[in-house]
Formats: sequence, C-alpha cells, structure tokens
Amino acid sequence: MICHVSLLVVFSLFVSQCDAGCSEVDSLTEAVAGNGFLLGCISCKKREEVSARATVDWHFKPLGEEEEEFRHIFHYDHPSADILHEDFSDRLEWHGTMNKDIQIGAIYIHNVSFKDTGMYRCTIHRTLFLPVYNEHVDVEKEVELSVVAVANRELTSVISEIMMYVLIVVLQLWLIVVLVYCYKKISEEHEAREARKALKAQAELLESKDNCDGVQLE
Repeated sequence: MICHVSLLVVFSLFVSQCDAGCSEVDSLTEAVAGNGFLLGCISCKKREEVSARATVDWHFKPLGEEEEEFRHIFHYDHPSADILHEDFSDRLEWHGTMNKDIQIGAIYIHNVSFKDTGMYRCTIHRTLFLPVYNEHVDVEKEVELSVVAVANRELTSVISEIMMYVLIVVLQLWLIVVLVYCYKKISEEHEAREARKALKAQAELLESKDNCDGVQLE
C-alpha cells in the first residue's frame, strides 16, 4: 500500500508539472480488491521543444482468455474521456496529462474486483508537428495486473522494519554500555579524589606532629 501511495504521488507530480520534465516509470502490477488502483502509462517525447498532440486508448484482456481479443475500454482525446466498456462503467478516471500534448496516459480504476485481473494495453497515438512534415508515432505499453485480497508486503519493507528493530536494540545496548562506563568512570574518579584527600590529610597530620615534636624539644 505504501508503494501504491508513493506512485500516486509521483504521477500527481508529473501531471501537475508536466512542463518541468518527463521520466518513464513502470506501472505497479498488484491491486487489492475493493481498493483503487493506478494503471501507469508514460511515453516521453525525445525532444521537448517539438509541439505535439496525442490521444490515448486503453484495452483489456481478462485472465484466462488468451485467445480472446483485447477489449477497448477507454479513450482519451483532450479534454474528452470516454469509458467504452460496461464492465468499467463509472470506474475509470483519467489521471494523465491535462492538455493535448500527452506524455502520461495513466488511468485510475475505482473499486477493483478480481474480474479486473488480466492484461492491460495502453496505446499513445502521437503526432509531432515538425517544420517540414508531421510525424505520427504509436507507443504501446502493457501492464499485467493481478488482484489480491490482501496487499503483499514487499521484501524491502520487511527488511527495513527488521533493520529498524535491530537498530533500536543496538542503540539500547550501546546506551547501557555508555551508562555503565560513565558510572565506573565517575566512581573511579570519586575514589581517586577521596584517596587524594586522605593522603593530604595524612600528610597534614604528620606535618602537624613534626611541628609539635619540634616545640617540645626546644
């Protein structure tokens, strides 16, 4: 779930600051039933200074229907977003670039179900407006989505949590060692100070005795 939220934030940044740059990030592939899920699709232009116009189509093939053709489920042509299949009625939302020069073609699925498991294909149809002629480019990206009942914890998350607890234990042990060392150091200094006081008192006593003996002899 944390990875899902992180990717949502990344895509939101790309959408809100699409003119600041583009970076192609692969979509996540595991959704949790009953939750929402972001299907990622990014195709960056190689030359940002070239103006362009693009449309995006999403197709879906359910799991276990290898011989079936992809179903056309969504089409985006700024500013129009059209859901084209009844299985996704009112459940798809455009989360891509909010202008004609589309580089992010992400869509968000609301209320994911196990029937949404399968292969998704994103196609970006781009027209580059060059000085001499217009160039047409089609980019396809596929996402194989699996739907689970409970989110699987990623290995990195488990390792990070283990390392956190190990670090806490190590710090506690280190603190105990430091406290014991400081206590011993303070105790030794106190004993040394008391020893010096005793020696000084003994020396003063001997000096006083010598003075008394000298007075008696006179």
